[in-house]
Amino acid sequence: MLAFVREGDTVYVQSMDRLARNLDDLRKIVKDLTGRGIKVQFIKESLTFTGDDSAMANLLLSVMGAFAEFERSLIKERQLEGIAIAKAKGAFKGRQRSMTDKQIAEIRERVANGEKKAQIARDMRISRETLYQYLK
Repeated sequence: MLAFVREGDTVYVQSMDRLARNLDDLRKIVKDLTGRGIKVQFIKESLTFTGDDSAMANLLLSVMGAFAEFERSLIKERQLEGIAIAKAKGAFKGRQRSMTDKQIAEIRERVANGEKKAQIARDMRISRETLYQYLK
């Protein structure tokens, strides 16, 4: 979207935390877009940035962006706490392996024989990243 949007367009964003992961990125993206003549409108926060924004608008962007970053951090922290509790209870085991021990042994054997990892991944119908995880 950032590469496709053109001058005169308006980018509608549900919330500031959906556009950027942290305050620095948020300010950089908004400054880049408005510098190219693109309006940025945040629906949840009811804010619109056009490039000729006042000092107050820039302050609101920083303050609201900081709150969005803080809220996102709290959510992530709570999620990690919940996962730790679930693991302690034995309820959270993560994703099940997609390959059997026999298939993993076959992968290792084929790699040892010099076959290309990309081809092995295609044959096994897994991503290369998954293949590398099994080789660890």
